[in-house]
Amino acid sequence: MMRFAPQIPEELRAMLEAVRRVGRPRLVGGGVRDGLLGLTPKDFDIEVGRVDFETLHRALASFGATDVVGRSFGVIKVRGKTSGAEYDFSLPRRESKTGAGHRGFAVEPDPELSDADAAARRDFTVNAIAYDPFTEAMIDPHGGAADLQARVLRHTSAAFGEDPLRVLRAMQFAARFDFTLAPETAALSRQIADTFRELPVERVWGEWEKWANQAVKPARGLEVLEATGWLVHFPEIAALRGTLQEPAWHPEGDVFTHTQLCLEALIAHEHASGAERNSVLMWAVLAHDFGKVKTTVRAEKDGVLRWLSPGHAAAGGPLAEQFLRRIGAPLRFDAPVRALVENHHAHDRNSAPLSDNAVRRLARRLQPATIEELASVMLADNRGRPPLESPETIARIAALTAHAQRLQLAQLAPQPLMLGRHVMALGRKPGPEFKRALDAAFEAQLDGAFADETGGVIWLRNFLG
Repeated sequence: MMRFAPQIPEELRAMLEAVRRVGRPRLVGGGVRDGLLGLTPKDFDIEVGRVDFETLHRALASFGATDVVGRSFGVIKVRGKTSGAEYDFSLPRRESKTGAGHRGFAVEPDPELSDADAAARRDFTVNAIAYDPFTEAMIDPHGGAADLQARVLRHTSAAFGEDPLRVLRAMQFAARFDFTLAPETAALSRQIADTFRELPVERVWGEWEKWANQAVKPARGLEVLEATGWLVHFPEIAALRGTLQEPAWHPEGDVFTHTQLCLEALIAHEHASGAERNSVLMWAVLAHDFGKVKTTVRAEKDGVLRWLSPGHAAAGGPLAEQFLRRIGAPLRFDAPVRALVENHHAHDRNSAPLSDNAVRRLARRLQPATIEELASVMLADNRGRPPLESPETIARIAALTAHAQRLQLAQLAPQPLMLGRHVMALGRKPGPEFKRALDAAFEAQLDGAFADETGGVIWLRNFLG
């Protein structure tokens, strides 16, 4: 039997004591789920039955700033005076479908709703478990604890099909907690596949963002999309299924399977370094072989007919950007993700060590991504074809990274040493000549003609005559 004994903050405990005098408080939702999984709950949500909204509001008013975010929904946010932490208190409520999309519901608070009926509106059984903080009893009318133990996502009721966002929630939950989707939930999701178009793109992004930032098994999320038929809404990914690869180099299967394995390899080997960087890497690894769909052909190589994908890295860049726009990603992801996709074979262009000039130009092409980020993508790509992980490839990636570190370019791109003020100091006035001179100076700098400001000025003087 799973047990949940949360460390309830003292200020919240005091709120619960006050609320207990007027109603029936329960801890509900993700905090209970996470606690049962052995994770530290990030949030405490409290559902209070047998009390009206005004009485609940009065009971909480003395504990800190209250925000009535939805009187019609029966929700009060309380910010604790001591910690500044925010707690959500809500009334049990009924929901009825009134229109399209995830917002098309009429919500009616009902303080007398039973625990089972209140939980039935939640998306998955694992999120429909409540906890009585005073009796320490688990209230699990829909079998969520058993599903947690089995790592299964199962819809709580048929109302699941009224909200299309819940399918994408299944995608990111599966990836975050290593869950599989119950067959009956997959079947219900297939029935509502057409309702995807009702979702605002910002909500689509919200679920994909959680997938990118919090996944421990990202391949599980792709499995959910495939099982539910929702992969069709993300054609750049869907097209990877059935795109063949040369078995001698990719014994793992098609490009879809390879991509799943690459994502798993990235998670297994990439150290946490901030949500933004991790998201860039996740999107880049997801998209790194999008270009194979357009470029894969059956052709002869070394006297043998093989599946080849010439130019797939370059072809994948626009498709990666197209996918990011489709899911509503912020524009800041476009440039680094596209650069990483388009350059993810830079390490194997030739077997000889890259020259200083080539490393400088690679760092420049990648900007605002970095060579260290590119190395992470390359390593994930190499590890995503078991059992053919190549020590030679790993050595080339390490050599590239070491070379970039020697040039102090592993984490940044080279910046122009010569600026407009240098041209003016040589007696030239602003005009078309400026850009021509500065562009030429930067190209010379990348080629190693000079490495400091003094050398740059000498070069610029000679160039300007």
